[in-house]
Amino acid sequence: MRHVFSVRIGPVGFRVGSAWGAPIAQLETLYAGYPKPDVPDFSVRLFPARPWRRFVRPSVTIGGDFMLPDAAPLPLDQGLLAAEMGMNLQMALGQRRYLLLHASAVERDGKALLMTGVSGAGKSTLSALLSARGWRFMGDEFALIDPETGLVHAFPRLVSLKNAAINVVAGALPEARFGPLLAGTPKGDIRHLVPDAAAVAAMATPVAPALLLFPSYGFEAAERAVPPSEVFVRLTQASTNYVALGERGFSALTQLVKAVPARAIDYPDTDSAVAQVEKLWSAL
Repeated sequence: MRHVFSVRIGPVGFRVGSAWGAPIAQLETLYAGYPKPDVPDFSVRLFPARPWRRFVRPSVTIGGDFMLPDAAPLPLDQGLLAAEMGMNLQMALGQRRYLLLHASAVERDGKALLMTGVSGAGKSTLSALLSARGWRFMGDEFALIDPETGLVHAFPRLVSLKNAAINVVAGALPEARFGPLLAGTPKGDIRHLVPDAAAVAAMATPVAPALLLFPSYGFEAAERAVPPSEVFVRLTQASTNYVALGERGFSALTQLVKAVPARAIDYPDTDSAVAQVEKLWSAL
């Protein structure tokens, strides 16, 4: 690859190679302040499917150690999104050290709050808004559970904000750094929020999980306890490597379900959601 960038996010190192300089320049700008890995765990490649696609209507194919052969390429102006998707893909298909949950994670008082749900539930938005209220941001894409200790390891990659959430978070974090607006992506408008320096400085510090939340946006405010059987099923669906880890994954997930209380919350707007989270946390 003509252009190369390396970064360590939490305990995981990546090497991103690209046929174009623009995506690498954006990564270098937005991940400034992150450490470099001694040896990358995963490699990502951004390349044209055909040689002329580097110059004529350039389109970015996502490859690397693991790839989805049928994945559609993205236009070059969405190269940053392609790089982020490539890193997430390596984690989803190749991570075997940690149990992965598709969840956001924040920390307060040395304990972690995990939030998981369907796309559009608002977990990325809520984690960003909680960071504006003094919580430590640990990640919005994956929560990494150590099967040996049960601790949550941070994975504070760029926060992928979509559509209306962009302005909501920008208003709550006026001093924050953001990436360029990526309009018309397969998921609508996307803009990446850069986690603050405190999140990056503390990303090597794992913490014990204290609360699991299953948020749902667009309903009247409500809250209910979630029984262990339902929690277990939901988390198996939220994990990309539970089956691949085998017995280690089953043991880690079982221990998490047994040890950590779980609640489901419905909320009509972000102010209501933040208030519900703060109330549940103070009741622990």
